[in-house]
Amino acid sequence: MNKIVYTEDHEYINAQGTTATIGISNYAQEQLGDIVYVELPAVGTSFKKGDEIAVVESVKAASEIYAPADFTVTEINPALEADPAQVNSDAMGAGWLMKGTLENASQLEELMDETAYATHIA
Repeated sequence: MNKIVYTEDHEYINAQGTTATIGISNYAQEQLGDIVYVELPAVGTSFKKGDEIAVVESVKAASEIYAPADFTVTEINPALEADPAQVNSDAMGAGWLMKGTLENASQLEELMDETAYATHIA
């Protein structure tokens, strides 16, 4: 079963067991505007919750992306190098940033579900 949760900094994590897809929310990409560059970590890099894991640059600003949970990167989205605007067109789908293995899935309980996130951004 997929579990999608959000951070206060507008990252999302879509978890299936200990496998997770990480990206930024639709709200975040709307606030950033046209995304022109995405800097992603190397596969195999491990992060602790709250670590800076990526940078997304738009025509407006550069924004750091933070780890929503402890994880190790198993895959980065190769399509973003050629077409970072995919984050704008489909942030929660084709515009995912990275995939990883969760080290502590219980950390997801500390994050917001869709209802709580909708209240957070309202």
